[in-house]
Amino acid sequence: MSRITERFQQLKSEGRKAFIPYITAGDPDLATTEQILVALAEAGADVIELGVPFSDPMADGPVIQRASERALQQPIGIAEILPLVTRFKAKYDVPIMLFTYFNPLLQFAGDQMGEALKTAGVAGVLITDLIPEEADSFVANMRSAGIDTIFLVAPTSTDERIQLIANYASGFVYVVARTGVTGVGAQMSQNVQTVVERVRKYTDLPVAVGFGISTHEHVKTVWGYADGAVVGSRLVLEIEKHLGKPDLVEQVAALTKDLIKSPAN
Repeated sequence: MSRITERFQQLKSEGRKAFIPYITAGDPDLATTEQILVALAEAGADVIELGVPFSDPMADGPVIQRASERALQQPIGIAEILPLVTRFKAKYDVPIMLFTYFNPLLQFAGDQMGEALKTAGVAGVLITDLIPEEADSFVANMRSAGIDTIFLVAPTSTDERIQLIANYASGFVYVVARTGVTGVGAQMSQNVQTVVERVRKYTDLPVAVGFGISTHEHVKTVWGYADGAVVGSRLVLEIEKHLGKPDLVEQVAALTKDLIKSPAN
């Protein structure tokens, strides 16, 4: 059983839902990223998405694009990120999944990427530009290493598409709350719950919702019908607002606690 599966099962047994924060590795630098990971874990994160900065982030909105630009001002890639994950995993049991594009992973390890990620302590991978039709070898590689493969379901996905994604996914299914790129949203789409219900027809995997979730009210709403809520751009924006300030990590931790509100959900 994977660590992500174990975490969702633990939460279910406790009557709780998952809070899944996203940050970009290396924003503003790797040392600060490591401190933020610790702060997120101690603030109550259940799974952490760690974004791999990429020069052409097609699925990311302006907030996360700027974070990637800041991170890429220093030499950073998978090779620099994995030791950070290893150090974190030595002290905390919060599963870390990489949110990345395929090219950085392929360049780093090729056919050995599964074992490399497993050795570092990565629990799962979401590759935004990898479609199920082209994912057979990748998924097989990850399965052999015990690493979950998370795929995105969009509001526009057909039932046939959802069923195909469900066949390739493990850990959980990530439902995108709106079409387009990531970003901070004032309102959530009214049809997200319907998409989650459609996903549940084809899989018993937990379902998490992300893209545009930026307030505790959004998180609480998602917890009402899904198994987890993903918050990314809002946290990355908080990092951006406090760049160069000594309380950056503390401000991110405070926002995380505010988004969760209560350890008991």
